[in-house]
Amino acid sequence: MAAATGSRPRVGLFVTCLVDLIRPRVGFAAAKLLADAGCDVEVPSQACCGQPAFNSGDRKTARAIAEQVIAAFEPYDYVVAPSGSCAGMIRVHYPELFAGDPTWTPRVEAFCGRVHELMSFLVDVLKVERVGAIYEGTVTYHDSCSSLRELGVKSQPRSLLANVTGLALVEMKDADVCCGFGGTFCVKYADISNAIVEKKAVNVVATGAPTLLAGDLGCLMNMAGKLQRMGKTIAVKHVAEVLAGMAHEPAIGEPEKASRP
Repeated sequence: MAAATGSRPRVGLFVTCLVDLIRPRVGFAAAKLLADAGCDVEVPSQACCGQPAFNSGDRKTARAIAEQVIAAFEPYDYVVAPSGSCAGMIRVHYPELFAGDPTWTPRVEAFCGRVHELMSFLVDVLKVERVGAIYEGTVTYHDSCSSLRELGVKSQPRSLLANVTGLALVEMKDADVCCGFGGTFCVKYADISNAIVEKKAVNVVATGAPTLLAGDLGCLMNMAGKLQRMGKTIAVKHVAEVLAGMAHEPAIGEPEKASRP
């Protein structure tokens, strides 16, 4: 595994709301992958990236949240999120919130240039080729919209998965097509969202893979819910969990293991 050269980069881990509240082990997996790659990882006090407000047209609130995020993470060499959705919000859309502001614009642009999605950061910035993971099984992979279209994340997770001992990746039909989550979209347009995720679930099942991976927890929750409603037992996990050796934990939507017998 390639590590950063010179001094260890100081990375601020942007955990994301969904990871913090729904699937904390994704955050631990991300921290492990970054530390193993030679980074000093810190998790500063943080909240939402502001995407729900931004997507709902509340630019004032979104900007106020963005100012808090920038203040919290500006001291770090890099900001990394295990979510293309949140990383895309910060890197791509924060500059829109501060456009025309001569005081903030240079600061925001410099900050956003240091923001990365986890898989892209490992492969493109740190030049990691393998993480030493072992996973005996077949998986399929879903490309989330924000990761793919805003950040160009497609080959990076696949290149890391290709070097996981025992793992076989089977590509599904239309892997790069939306799963129907879209944040508030699945609430505002539930019927359309359900029709989209149904097609995605059918494609997942058709691969025959017992495990579904992706890099965005919102997408994973949406697909896991649909697969369960269809009566399917496909395990749904964040790609970081497999790469960090945490794939033995319960899948998304499965009951947590009891802490005591």
